[in-house]
Amino acid sequence: MGENTAVQSSSHPAAGSGTSCVTETVANSEINIVPQLARLKELGPQARRDRQVTVEAMDLIKASGFMRALLPKRWGGLEATPQEFFAAQIAIAEQDMSTAWVAGVVAVHAYQLALMSEQAQDDVYSAGPNTLISSSYNPAGARVEACDGGFMLHGSWGWSSGSEHCSWVLLGAVIPGEGYRTFLLPGMDYEIEDTWFVFGLQATGSNDIVIEQPVFVPDHRTHKQMDGFNCIHNQPNPMYNIPWAQIFTRVVSTSAIGALKHAVALFTDNAGTSSTDPSKLMGDPDITRRVAETINDIDEVETILFRNFDCMMAAVLNGNEIAMIDRVRYRYQASLVIDKLGVAVDRLFDVAGGRNVFDGAPIQNIWRDLHIARSHVANNPTSFARNLGGMSLGAENADVFI
Repeated sequence: MGENTAVQSSSHPAAGSGTSCVTETVANSEINIVPQLARLKELGPQARRDRQVTVEAMDLIKASGFMRALLPKRWGGLEATPQEFFAAQIAIAEQDMSTAWVAGVVAVHAYQLALMSEQAQDDVYSAGPNTLISSSYNPAGARVEACDGGFMLHGSWGWSSGSEHCSWVLLGAVIPGEGYRTFLLPGMDYEIEDTWFVFGLQATGSNDIVIEQPVFVPDHRTHKQMDGFNCIHNQPNPMYNIPWAQIFTRVVSTSAIGALKHAVALFTDNAGTSSTDPSKLMGDPDITRRVAETINDIDEVETILFRNFDCMMAAVLNGNEIAMIDRVRYRYQASLVIDKLGVAVDRLFDVAGGRNVFDGAPIQNIWRDLHIARSHVANNPTSFARNLGGMSLGAENADVFI
């Protein structure tokens, strides 16, 4: 655990107040995303066509401070709370889910870098606080061998969201006889292969990272999985005692919250301009039930998100470790977001009207995005449910990424 010398209080209002709570958090945050939101919404369709978030959108997000939100202050970061970070990601997702996905997945790596060696942090952030890092943690295609002073790494890794905007990458690999580590590499050491031809989240540009010939990665640019699990770092801010996995797993599900808020707004706006008499829709018990259930689903997952981080922040600010059973429970709850909101978007799409079957229909785009997000391994709740249920019945924790 890091030293608890610099205490930072949460600016997040009491959990449970739903959308108004998130709005207040965004308004009061050092992350100045609100002035950028209208333009980010305008740029969303172009990004979907290009299969990349636009350079302009990334520049707007950088200007807001979002990319520096979780970066230590000594490197020019904000050290914003997770609550502020995720409230801003939700606000971006209300404009465009792909943009929020890329912004979150890229910006969150500043948190992992803060847990790595001082030299690794200097390697990246000596070029400036908005230096961007992509990732692909799946080790299936990786090959690594230990050598003097570090490792030789090569292989291929999929799903590296926002990689075209980044000058560094974090790649996962399993070291024979030791276990899993993350490896930090500069752009000169890898190629990006254009593979992202998909039916949703098109603008995330989640292409493959390829290293044909083995490249040297010094030991100081690696991060042991167990160091992340045990919250080992040298940051003075106790916020960094929140386990890395708790931050990362939320970044691949939270954009769905904003996206479904957008879907509800589109649905209700469409009802007012529908060829069907809107007053009849208001009196249709099936329609009103669907809208109410969807709003409640959003409120439920959003409230749990902020409650969990309120609890984690309270623990670390008081110098306490987060209980293992709570880490396992929070991990399971993070994995449920896409499952629950996928059902919710189906519920709306089924009665959204014939206009939404055409390519480019906004509600259809959100439906596609949410169902693609479900394919991320972190959003599959099966193993996390098994772990939580097992621990509740007396078994030992079986997951080190919690």
